Amino acid sequence: MRVLITGGSGFVGQRLCKRLAAQGHALQVVSRTPEKVRSRLPEGCDIRESAQAFADSPPEALINLAGESIAAKRWSEAQKEELVQSRLKATGQLVTLCEQLKENGQPLPHTLLSASAVGYYGDQGANKVTEETSPNDEFAHRLCVKWEEAARQVETLGVRLAILRIGLVLDAGGGTLQKMLPPFKLGLGGRFGDGKHFMPWIHRDDLVEAMLFLLEDQTLTGPFNASAPNPVTNAEFTRTLAKTLKRPAIFPVPAPVLKLGFGEMSQLLLTGADMRPARLEAAGFTFQYPTLDKALEAILGK
Repeated sequence: MRVLITGGSGFVGQRLCKRLAAQGHALQVVSRTPEKVRSRLPEGCDIRESAQAFADSPPEALINLAGESIAAKRWSEAQKEELVQSRLKATGQLVTLCEQLKENGQPLPHTLLSASAVGYYGDQGANKVTEETSPNDEFAHRLCVKWEEAARQVETLGVRLAILRIGLVLDAGGGTLQKMLPPFKLGLGGRFGDGKHFMPWIHRDDLVEAMLFLLEDQTLTGPFNASAPNPVTNAEFTRTLAKTLKRPAIFPVPAPVLKLGFGEMSQLLLTGADMRPARLEAAGFTFQYPTLDKALEAILGK
């Protein structure tokens, strides 16, 4: 089928496009710089500058991964607004495309898979978090609420919606590990603050397979926690990473230092949620990398 992807040239999107192409799907990718990203994507991808540009070739499914990286810059008020607007713009393009298709009497996509994040729940301390857990109100939560609400507009048009609240994505070449590995390889790594906050994580391959799983099962709707079934605390994460690298992890970063250096964005490093993929597992999804040690061995042993 024809699958339209926003954020297809990103860390997760590239792996997703590769898997979709291997399954024989026709790929439609939205990028502001088609020629620049062409080399990152499978041969034959139809790359255009906006979702609406695909109105002449209606997609049968939509996957929405686009948005400014939440950890790219310090959270000034302007940057916080950019984080919100980049997500709303990409999602709004997909809604507008669906509206245009309906107005023209063209077939609508049957499904929208739309990204969200663990930040939806805010700081949850030691609480076990499922899709039913009440969130803590903070910036990351409000950002995700706006993102999810924008995506829900497709439901009024009859398009099935599944939302993925994604944890920290692990694999070589990007994501969470890209920034963590250099100091750990030098033996300079350590926990953040007291290390008691949870880090819900997921191997990139499992995230992609979860997306394919949700794309194929037309009965699945609503939010899904996209993280491995065995989240760990920051202290456990740093110990496991150091052990896998055969390095010490004896240089903790005190919370005041992180707050001074990153401001409000330090919440990403000092708080978290013990997020569990309750609905994915109930639907029958099986994780290839359910534990952190297995995931890191696969990634770092390459």
